[in-house]
Amino acid sequence: MRSSSLDAVLAHPAIWRGGDCAPEPAAVPTGFAALDAVLPGGGWPQAALTEMLLAREGIGELRLVLPGLARLQANERDVIWIAPPHLPYAPALAAAGLDLRRLVIVRPAATADALWAFEQALRAPECGAAFLWPQGVLDDRATRRLQVAAREGGSWGVLWRRPGQPGIAGAAPLRLALAPAAQQLAVHVVKRRGGEVARPVLLDLDLAPTPSGRSDKDPADAAAGGRSPPAAAHAGPRCAPGRGSLRGIP
Repeated sequence: MRSSSLDAVLAHPAIWRGGDCAPEPAAVPTGFAALDAVLPGGGWPQAALTEMLLAREGIGELRLVLPGLARLQANERDVIWIAPPHLPYAPALAAAGLDLRRLVIVRPAATADALWAFEQALRAPECGAAFLWPQGVLDDRATRRLQVAAREGGSWGVLWRRPGQPGIAGAAPLRLALAPAAQQLAVHVVKRRGGEVARPVLLDLDLAPTPSGRSDKDPADAAAGGRSPPAAAHAGPRCAPGRGSLRGIP
């Protein structure tokens, strides 16, 4: 084969080489150029699972993902959070650009219900992103099923792993480890198509884009502090107790 022909074959978007950052069909910019530079496709992967490993809670993990969620909502896609550990602080979410009318909070009674809700959300065409904070161990069979659901539904699925939680979502093509670093957030790309990134990406979360152009308190920190959103200030996200229609929430 001639060199020019080989180059043409290797340039095909369906082919990637080890050590290269594999091309993705679609990605949502994170809002942080340094992180986009090391993620396949240049942002959060649509139609795939991402696993987030937390050194501890309240380190800015939600501020990391809010710019991407706001972009998805701008394209008229819903955001669904399943079994979050704390009550989200609505004013901080709104200040970060989230449309609370397109945010659904699901609080299942059991782990099986949480997995069911997560899979249904990933498959729903109106869902742009679905987050799950699992309580127990997810086996490979479960994570493979969830990855298939994300791919078929075109949704960005995130599994949040809190400190000390066992189990690794082997089917997730992207795995990030998050840890505090002085006044920054250290994002270590543990797994991606194209190989691990040797050094963590250090991000100043105060530089995250917001509609007002100013920094806001981390919604996770506000929730952990036990503050409840003022009822008159923000409508708040929709909430659902468990199984049932993800759309029919009052």
